Amino acid sequence: MRAIIVEDEFLAREELEFLITAHSRIEIVERFEDGLDVLKYLQEHEVDAIFLDINIPSLDGMLLANNISKFTRKPLIIFTTAYKEHAAEAFELEAFDYILKPYDERRITAMLHKLEAAFERTENKVVKGAGANSSSGKRINLLKNDKIIVTDSAEIYYAEAQEKVTNVFTKSGSYIMPMSISEFHAMLPQDQFYRSHRSYTVNLAQIHEIVPWFNNTYLLRLRDCDTEIPVSRSKVKEFRQLMHI
Repeated sequence: MRAIIVEDEFLAREELEFLITAHSRIEIVERFEDGLDVLKYLQEHEVDAIFLDINIPSLDGMLLANNISKFTRKPLIIFTTAYKEHAAEAFELEAFDYILKPYDERRITAMLHKLEAAFERTENKVVKGAGANSSSGKRINLLKNDKIIVTDSAEIYYAEAQEKVTNVFTKSGSYIMPMSISEFHAMLPQDQFYRSHRSYTVNLAQIHEIVPWFNNTYLLRLRDCDTEIPVSRSKVKEFRQLMHI
């Protein structure tokens, strides 16, 4: 069973990891202090459980959990906090458990045993669910106005690099991702998206017209979209092979 810890207080994070390691077979694969870093990680990696502090920088734990609750394959969430007032909201999000600080070793131990048992019971269902989801495309978490929009990758038309961020365009609107276009492209299904230019990645299924351009390159016109996407000279040969032209 693989898990991550999201906690911005070093001592609390160290104590929690020690208790998890001492009283379970759960593998802690990563540790985070910032909510946005967690979001980026979960877009590329799957985990079985998340030990999630509520008061963390960038994106708080409740916002992260609300997004995670929409995943097809949902990791089990264990909130860790010093405040009782978030408990009702946590269980509305179907959190697995809600642990108060300072940690009580008996309480942690009982929760870990329950967590491992629940994971063993649901593992086969999770695998089946993941298999069913693979046919409908990968889900990508896009950011807009401090909200996380869960989007099927098929709905993304293209992405464009702009300095240190990436602009992502869908039929319903545009989004700004705080990462390079290389990082964003790596999150996408590689058989569905093509890096036509150092500044662009495009959804192959959305290409409507391929227009010859200067120096034997091309411009790509997309369905329901006015933007023309360039194919760079270094990509022309590969693109012709890919599109059989």
